[in-house]
Amino acid sequence: MSVGPLSPGTRRRLLHGQAGPLPEPPSSSVAIFISSAVSDMDTEREALQGTAYPEVQTFCQKQGLMFEVVDLRWGVQNTEATDHMTTELCLEELDRCLKTSTGPSFVALVGDTYGPCPAPPQMEESEWEALRSQLTARPRDLELVARCFRRDENAVPPAYVLQTAGSREPRGPEEATLTSVLRSGAQEARRLGLISQEQWLRYHRSVIEWEIERGLLSAADSDQSATVFLRHIQDRNKHLLEDCALKMVDRLADGCLDAEAQSLLSSLKARVEEQRPGVIKAHHLPWSRDLVNPRNKAQARYLKELGEQFVARANHQVLERLRELQAARQDLAWLYHEVRHHLWQSAEATRTFCGRQELLAQLGRRLRLDDGRPHSPLVIFGPPGIGKSCLLCKLAEQAPGMLGHKTVTVLRLLGTSRRSADARSLLESLCFQVCLAYGLPPPLPQVLQEHSRVLQFFRVLLHTVSCRKFESLVLLLDSVDDLDSVHRSRRLPWLPLRCPPGVHLILSVCSGRPGLLDTLRHMLRDPDAYWELKPLTADQGQEMIRLLLAAAKRTLSPLQKDLLWASLPECGHPGRLRLAFEEARQWASFSVPAPLVATAEEATHQLCERLEQAHGQLLVDHVLGYLLASRHGLSEAELKDVLSLDDEVLQAVYESWTPPSKELLRFPPLLWVRLRRDLGHCLARRPAHGFTLLAIGHRQLADVVRLRYLSGPDEAKRHSVLADFFSGAWSQGTRKLITLPLVGKPLNLDRKVAPQPLWFSDEVANLRKLEELPFHLLHSGRLQELKQEVLGSLSWIFCRGISGGLEGLLDDFDLCAPHVDSPEVGLIRDAVQLCRPAVELRGLDRSILCTELLARLHFFATSHPELVGQLCQQAQSWFRACPHPVLVPLGGFLQPPGGPLRATLTGCHKGITAMAWSLEEKLLVVGTQDGFVTVWDMEEEQVTHMLTGHTGEVKCVKVFAKGVLAISASRDRTLRVWNLLSGQEKFAIWDGGSRNSSEPQIWNLHVDEGNKIVYSTSGSKINAWHLETAELVFRVLGDATDPWVCTAVLASQARLLTVSEGGLLSVWSSASGTLQGRQRLSSVREDTPTCAVSVQKQGKVVAGFRSGSMVLISSEGDRLLEKLPEVVGFLVVSDDESLLAAGFGRSVRVFLADSQGFRRFMATDLEHEDVVETAVFGAENNLLVTGSRDALIQVWDLSRTQKPRTFAPFLDRTGLTAVSHNGSYVYFPRTGDKNKVTIWDLTQGEEQDSLDTSNEVRCLEVAEQAKLLFTGLVSGVVLVFPLNSRQDVMCIPPPKARQAVKCMSLSRSEDHLAIAYDNIVLVLDISPGDPCPVIDGPVYTFYTQLPETIASVSVLADYRVLYGMTNGDLFLYECANSRVSPLEAHRSRVTCVAVSHKEQVAVSGCEEALLCVWDLLACKWKFEMSYTSSYHRGVQCACFSKDDRYVYAGLKDCSVTVWSVLDGTLLAVQFVHAAVSRIIPTSNGFIAPTRHGYLLRERFQCPSSGASQQDPLKNFKKAVWMVRSRQREEQAAAAEAPGEPAPGAAQGRESRPNKRSQVCLIL
Repeated sequence: MSVGPLSPGTRRRLLHGQAGPLPEPPSSSVAIFISSAVSDMDTEREALQGTAYPEVQTFCQKQGLMFEVVDLRWGVQNTEATDHMTTELCLEELDRCLKTSTGPSFVALVGDTYGPCPAPPQMEESEWEALRSQLTARPRDLELVARCFRRDENAVPPAYVLQTAGSREPRGPEEATLTSVLRSGAQEARRLGLISQEQWLRYHRSVIEWEIERGLLSAADSDQSATVFLRHIQDRNKHLLEDCALKMVDRLADGCLDAEAQSLLSSLKARVEEQRPGVIKAHHLPWSRDLVNPRNKAQARYLKELGEQFVARANHQVLERLRELQAARQDLAWLYHEVRHHLWQSAEATRTFCGRQELLAQLGRRLRLDDGRPHSPLVIFGPPGIGKSCLLCKLAEQAPGMLGHKTVTVLRLLGTSRRSADARSLLESLCFQVCLAYGLPPPLPQVLQEHSRVLQFFRVLLHTVSCRKFESLVLLLDSVDDLDSVHRSRRLPWLPLRCPPGVHLILSVCSGRPGLLDTLRHMLRDPDAYWELKPLTADQGQEMIRLLLAAAKRTLSPLQKDLLWASLPECGHPGRLRLAFEEARQWASFSVPAPLVATAEEATHQLCERLEQAHGQLLVDHVLGYLLASRHGLSEAELKDVLSLDDEVLQAVYESWTPPSKELLRFPPLLWVRLRRDLGHCLARRPAHGFTLLAIGHRQLADVVRLRYLSGPDEAKRHSVLADFFSGAWSQGTRKLITLPLVGKPLNLDRKVAPQPLWFSDEVANLRKLEELPFHLLHSGRLQELKQEVLGSLSWIFCRGISGGLEGLLDDFDLCAPHVDSPEVGLIRDAVQLCRPAVELRGLDRSILCTELLARLHFFATSHPELVGQLCQQAQSWFRACPHPVLVPLGGFLQPPGGPLRATLTGCHKGITAMAWSLEEKLLVVGTQDGFVTVWDMEEEQVTHMLTGHTGEVKCVKVFAKGVLAISASRDRTLRVWNLLSGQEKFAIWDGGSRNSSEPQIWNLHVDEGNKIVYSTSGSKINAWHLETAELVFRVLGDATDPWVCTAVLASQARLLTVSEGGLLSVWSSASGTLQGRQRLSSVREDTPTCAVSVQKQGKVVAGFRSGSMVLISSEGDRLLEKLPEVVGFLVVSDDESLLAAGFGRSVRVFLADSQGFRRFMATDLEHEDVVETAVFGAENNLLVTGSRDALIQVWDLSRTQKPRTFAPFLDRTGLTAVSHNGSYVYFPRTGDKNKVTIWDLTQGEEQDSLDTSNEVRCLEVAEQAKLLFTGLVSGVVLVFPLNSRQDVMCIPPPKARQAVKCMSLSRSEDHLAIAYDNIVLVLDISPGDPCPVIDGPVYTFYTQLPETIASVSVLADYRVLYGMTNGDLFLYECANSRVSPLEAHRSRVTCVAVSHKEQVAVSGCEEALLCVWDLLACKWKFEMSYTSSYHRGVQCACFSKDDRYVYAGLKDCSVTVWSVLDGTLLAVQFVHAAVSRIIPTSNGFIAPTRHGYLLRERFQCPSSGASQQDPLKNFKKAVWMVRSRQREEQAAAAEAPGEPAPGAAQGRESRPNKRSQVCLIL
């Protein structure tokens, strides 16, 4: 195996898809061939099986390698091991190991036996004549040889073939053995020069010498890949002469020592020692009669040393090889391996290509015709086995010649490799190959993170290649049916329905059964795009057979040819012809074959019957069953392990002899190698993760195997054994009972199968287990094990998520959930789905997954203990063992699964502004602020198209033409019509007016399909455009001084309704645009409409207003429908108009139609974290999709809103939440009535009471010890409510009338209260009293300078007040002596200030995401800590831990961070999906209410300083943190300028000093 990066020429050839010599890729397998004489080294081989092989296997697995031992003499009878065909098989297996093994590939165990020299299985005619001439003097010997060898004239050239023992006539005991006769004849022929030295060796070499010659002496790098263990027994010859019964040496049939064999053995040892001394490990043993007994101490030491040397040598060779590969590592090696695989497959497929010349010529003309114009992809279809793959491979080979100029050809035979088995991996490999072939930048990592970005990159890439115009691109995708995603999808979202000039896409699909071809016909409407592949003519079929026979160096006799053609009348089906060839190639010229069957299915059954006769029905049944039952195929090592776990197979194998070991039991590898050789073309070899997996190669064979071997209970049995293997149930020394026929009692034996941990090492996951185990547990019916070990296992979820991403994890749930009747599985699956935004924004690691799952599933831990409760316990155990600082959820605080929120979709770069739903196609059309129109496939929840063309924000989209077309309106004053299936723009309409006009742009659309008109509204203008001609039908102009703000079309009444800013309702004819009437809205006065939607069935319009009013309008009048808490942002109705959704602020409220109009449908509103801009109802009204300014799309399941919720969140939209009783109660201004404070019982999940404040609430504070609630009002009054009673409400009047309270603060001991207004701070005392505490004061009052106002405040026990300003200024005011100390200013508004519990340090945060820790004695900052991400910046709130060691901060990007007060280090970051309004420390962490209505309860766990540390932003995307230390900066400055005064701490810092002229007055 060559080492080194590919040459530039080779890389270019591969990328361009050009045929030529193909380099072998390095594999991820270690395959060691074991060579030893039969029965001589049995003890050594068993000792290695017991200890050494498992150790090397574990070592290889940790390196990401698969380990396999090939010992073809283990477990078989001596007669089978020395069979004449075995030598050929051994050498073939040895070549495979030499070719594919990473590191060690050959180990010889050489003892005292040379072994027999079997007769060659075949000899050429000249060689036969030379031997015959030497045997003419010995008629009996000549007769024996003539009887054993028969001339086969079907071989090219003719040859003499050794007949199997079963076909020979019985030979008398007086006859010499065939081998000795041939050896004597070859000796004489060699002496006379009639045969060559190489031919002579075929009769005088044992199998072990052939193997050592091939694997060691002739191998180029055998010093690094081979090892020979030599065993020398002292005084051996002396004892052999004394005792002829000893069988450790070669003996003749009469028991005498075979001196010639022993001489050949000595010669072999001498050659090895002379030519390869570095590979020899010699062992000298003293003579002992019980030498083979492991209880012999010398023997035991020898076996132990042998095993240790084997392990050390093999591990060293593996590491050396890995170092070589690493040093010669090729960038994007995976891509070149993938391309090479498909080119190699193509070369094999076209080797015997014949016919189809006329079709190829037609395709060539079509390619040339399409090369200069946009065109449809081409689809080649036909039944399975008709030759579609072969045709595409030939087309790939001839495409450059067909086009007549430089061409990049990209071929993928889908499903033949792991990277071509699913759409995402396929697109990635296509993008990389095309980019490198054309010298374009490959996709960036952030593009590869989301399938939607890869899809968009692929589409743009095709157009980029088209524009270059110097090389055409031909993409050929064979067997699109074999893509994993195709089986469960009704469309191919990745498929471009129009190819640009110079880009060609050719697909092949199967016909004859419902499936992909029907999907394609629905997507690609061009009938000329479809090319049916017909059978070959009879002449072409015969030519194909001739080519196949010639390639195999075979021919047929005239009678056999006649029989073959008669069996295949007019047969032109290539699959059937291939099966006929496989039968015919077995025919010798002297055999009389039976007639062949007529159909491909019958021929496949005939093939299976032939295999069963040769290898046994049960073995063929189980081997083919396992290969077909596997999800992606099995490697050879895996298959042999699986067969070693199959008791039925082992009982059949050891029916007539006993296994060689009493401790372990394995399937004999020789039996598999024989079957694999006869399977030939039936097996497909698929690369996956660096391994080669074997699978059934043809659909026809797969169908027959399923019918013959996987029907009834057999399928579940095969899956169960595979599940046992991939679960590791019988690995690592776990023994399995079996009763063998010749033993008669149960044996508990170790099967020595590969261990199957989830992780082989910290970085290497067991990808094969992750892919296969869920599939087999499901199909074996072991559902409880599936739930416990996979779907409900945190370890599995970790491993699957980290190694394969959330998509792979969700695929497991989607695979299993339909078959597992368990609500808990659904909850876990939905919880994983809800993790997606956190993972896509923050990266995926264990702490994120653990936090997300625990914080969502904790609500159900008690009610669903079997899986959910177990998963929560596993998460808590993981947190306890976590060696890094981490925030541990103590309860649920994220939106739980099972609620209305089903999924959150990301992928849009800017805010969502418009939505429409294609009911028929199940597509979601989304408009964004940056002008994109994105099309989502809502079945797959993936982006199918990103439509570009608009240069301004998309304001509206509508879908029509049965969901196939959409029209969008943008601020760029254009309307664009799109084909949603092809992703192409149909036409664009300039909507009139100056491009630089300041009048309002388009904001409303309505499509009237019956009249083929689209109405667009902008400002005081309505345009009606014809949908097919894009011509203006009419224009309605309104009053420019009173522009329209909402428009609706009532198609049933042929009317247009408009509502202006001034509340004027106008009615127009929708056919002509003429005015039919006007009136003022009566239900709302002095209010401005903001949006409207038409309700066609009722003939009415629902309008929303700035005050929150929703009004039902008809041509007869209007009435108030509902009053929302905030301005109505949008209104949408469902397709059947039974549901209405209204957006206001961050919320959406859903209404149900009734006889009076609409009534509220849901008890709670649907909440976003940012302002909701648009929404749309899905199919059957069971979904509502909403989009917000933060570019998130949320999918809500309306059917779940009627189910009782496990936990109801509190409905605070203000962020003014206060908490009491250690998080048992929450207080917040009531939604829709800020003059009331809601008291929410978190334990019960319901409102307990409300407090009437008579004025709007601006801030809230709770005194836990004093049991008081302080409410700051917009009037300036502070009302004080006792928490334990509703009487004796106290009132603190404002210093000035009508000046609103800005913020409040309680001292740590709750004996002081600071109330801040714009520029006034009051400090009051709180003292114990009966029945309520007494509030005195204000004790101090001071003023600050306007125009800057106070933004945050904190009061200390000694009447010092720390306060921050809106411009970033920060001050510490000492009330007792009226002294103000300015602190260094922030650069932006101070959002929070907090004082430590010992009041020695303080922390401040600002809108620029900067936190400062202050020394309150020195009035200087100690640390500046900054954390920024690309999403939101700014600090929301902060506090100190109870021990003052940490600062907890809530950020505007919905994160909570933990900082060390000791050195300013960022210790932990947790994404909580919602902004935290305040943080309250607890004994070991904190509690914090969020804007989603949940209460965070967290424990901060920080291990000792000696514990493992890691960067808390290790997996975060686009986030960075920094810390500045004053002490370190001063020390550095002093070191740079010794003897000079240290510069100020603020030196070099871009911050401005505070003004010292602040005027503070005590009253």
